[in-house]
Amino acid sequence: MLPSGDSYLQRILNARVYEVARETPLTAAPKLSKRLGNKVLLKREDEQPVFSFKLRGAYNKMARLTPEQRAAGVICASAGNHAQGVALSAKKLGCRAVIVMPVTAPKVKVDAVAANGGEVVLHGESFTDAFNHALELERAHGLTFVHPFDDPDVIAGQGTIAVEMLRQHTGRIDAIFVAIGGGGLISGVAAYVKAVRPETKVIGVQTTDSDAMLRSVRAGKRVTLPDVGLFADGTAVKLVGEETFRVTQALVDDFIVVDTDAACAAIKDVFEDTRSILEPSGALGVAAIKKYAAEHGCKGQTFIAITSGANMNFDRLGFVAERAEVGEQREALFVVTIPEARGSFRRFCELLGPRSVTEFNYRIADAEVAQIFVGVAISRPDEAEKLARTFSKAGFETLDLTHNELAKQHVRHMVGGHSELARDERLYHFTFPSAQAR
Repeated sequence: MLPSGDSYLQRILNARVYEVARETPLTAAPKLSKRLGNKVLLKREDEQPVFSFKLRGAYNKMARLTPEQRAAGVICASAGNHAQGVALSAKKLGCRAVIVMPVTAPKVKVDAVAANGGEVVLHGESFTDAFNHALELERAHGLTFVHPFDDPDVIAGQGTIAVEMLRQHTGRIDAIFVAIGGGGLISGVAAYVKAVRPETKVIGVQTTDSDAMLRSVRAGKRVTLPDVGLFADGTAVKLVGEETFRVTQALVDDFIVVDTDAACAAIKDVFEDTRSILEPSGALGVAAIKKYAAEHGCKGQTFIAITSGANMNFDRLGFVAERAEVGEQREALFVVTIPEARGSFRRFCELLGPRSVTEFNYRIADAEVAQIFVGVAISRPDEAEKLARTFSKAGFETLDLTHNELAKQHVRHMVGGHSELARDERLYHFTFPSAQAR
């Protein structure tokens, strides 16, 4: 039962979304399913006209405004996906739309908003900064605010995703995994699923650096984060909504937190099954399924991940590919200290054995010892720890940085530096033939 007399079930079933949105497919992920030993289904909201589910809630809200409100124009704040939904909805309804976005919003999202006629205003470093500025503009210009998540009509619009999922898969669904930013998507999905099929778990997913909803539920009140990570910009929200917190706290079964590497690995998983590239927030549900199945030893269950968006900046793909190997637990990263003496590096290579070196950084800095940053291909998650112990036993001081975010983003690029010992240097560039290039 819902925690109040509000009938979200009725709101969802009467939501106006299909004048602009489409019913997206529920597709299988056969490779991932086989690897996990569970049936994994993807609700493909990345196939919406704006490549995100946000169009549903935005249009449902705006279609229900009075003619006077639409004539005055609308305004919203968004990291990008809600912005596109509002811009396209305004174009469909014939009204003005002012869109406030943080300066950190991906260019692909900013350009898409402008292409749909939205008047883009860039302000602040985060969604919260953009949100506060949008409220100022709303008061100053008499515009109608369209909230990205904390509005019953927006929540109801997102809830239509659940209607489609339960109709598309009438068999058993053990759990549905939903990314959480402000909470509009999971509130709509949970409201419908728990009213119609209460035995199905609804599990919220957040990143380690943007987990405002999880902290709020644990505290029993809304918690404001001082900062949020921006890699998964679509879920980078410092403070969740009042209504979304109320619904989520009452109806969501569990929460899972994943890191950047897990999100990158999930992007790769979806690409291998669908040849589609999700944005980081859009892949969180898949990352959570992998973590949930591993932690609970699940086999033979049916899981659905909502692939909520695909507005990915092309220049991020290199970073995603690099970090996916760590996220798949196929690469370990170490800083190893070896003597700056003839034969030391050969001893180190002998300890590596047949393993492939994925990255190697070194520059002379000291006459006695050398520090190298090395990436090594591994086949099992526990292999990194065993390899670190092997190096240490051989007298090579070792730091395992596989799960150190600061090291992965910065330290690998800072090995070496200016040294008086580095004289008469020559630079070489080698191109090695790839075994995969055919």
